[in-house]
Amino acid sequence: MKRLVYLISPNKIYKNFYKDLSNVLATKKVKFFQLRLKKLSSVKTIKIALKVKKIVDKFNVKLIINDCPIIAKKVGAHGCHIGQSDASVLNTRKIIKNKIIGVTCHGSKVLAKKALLNKVEYVAFGSFYTSRLKPKAKKANLSVLKWAKKNIKKPIVAIGGINEKNYKKLINAGANYIAISSFIWDNPSLKPEIAIKNFI
Repeated sequence: MKRLVYLISPNKIYKNFYKDLSNVLATKKVKFFQLRLKKLSSVKTIKIALKVKKIVDKFNVKLIINDCPIIAKKVGAHGCHIGQSDASVLNTRKIIKNKIIGVTCHGSKVLAKKALLNKVEYVAFGSFYTSRLKPKAKKANLSVLKWAKKNIKKPIVAIGGINEKNYKKLINAGANYIAISSFIWDNPSLKPEIAIKNFI
């Protein structure tokens, strides 16, 4: 069974988070787990990342650290995800060597081509729908996924406001993975391990 989900952490690590993470990963639907903690110090992020690493390793899920290649290297993560305003691919590569690097390309073919020239391992497009995690994110439309499917040989991640009702459109258009956060962690009616089961 192919693992479709690129899971992004909640903004805040709450009391039962580690238990919930284990339960979600036990469903075997998650390929990547990205730790994205914008407001925490490096010291606190490293502490959390080391705990998360033990859990993801148990379930054969790849740990990706958002924005910070130095932390990715320190905790032995599988890779680093960078946005357009974060560290460059070249600097990230110097720090994490042959680990995974993924880049946010919004809805832009130009940014995707640039990322590929820099030899990234995957490209992420979005936001396709309104996202609670990043409400002001730039929008992307499905045509960029169709273009990417034809022209990009690397994995394609779709991001932004994805839920159980809209994810199939993105997969059908060309996404290999769907990045999800709020639907899993901030779902008013479903526990995380139940919410994840909606993605088949």
